[in-house]
Amino acid sequence: MTVIGVFALQGNVREHLAMLGQVGVEARPVRRRSELEQVDALVLPGGESTTMDKLARAFELFEPLQKRIADGMPVFGTCAGMIMLANEITGGIEGQETLGGLDVTVRRNAFGRQVDSFEADLEFAAFNTPYHAVFIRAPWVERVGRDVEVLSTVSSGPAAGRIVAVRHDRLLATSFHPEMTGDARLHGYFAELVRSL
Repeated sequence: MTVIGVFALQGNVREHLAMLGQVGVEARPVRRRSELEQVDALVLPGGESTTMDKLARAFELFEPLQKRIADGMPVFGTCAGMIMLANEITGGIEGQETLGGLDVTVRRNAFGRQVDSFEADLEFAAFNTPYHAVFIRAPWVERVGRDVEVLSTVSSGPAAGRIVAVRHDRLLATSFHPEMTGDARLHGYFAELVRSL
């Protein structure tokens, strides 16, 4: 059976574990290197990207995570998880590093502060009906590499046209929090990606 881990040092860990369970995969929290070694893929949840960076180092997970990503482990990054996967960030704090692997430039807190949180219906080619997304202190993608597929953009309002979901081979990332919607389609999409490898 496919086993997908959830980086469990910060963020909506329980919610991601529940969504993965809904789409028929075994889901486990990952806090240690030994737990990382037992999963086929990983979800990097939302949270605070600089704190996630520090915690990953404190728990000696940063370098093992970087290596697994470089070796081709599928990863789904949401909100801060998108920032952690990006090869390049703007608006970060001095010295902030990412795990890398995703050939994009991401702007941290691009949509504003907590009070600027919003919800929007997004179109995805893979889905028949719009996906209702929740954005909280969300990043957006400012540049995509040649092999990166844009999955969705904001369709209206001041942020119209901003890229909020991308895929590059085995790496999937969204600006928003799919675990907060009750809609498991993106977790299902990731699970299918993992099963297909």
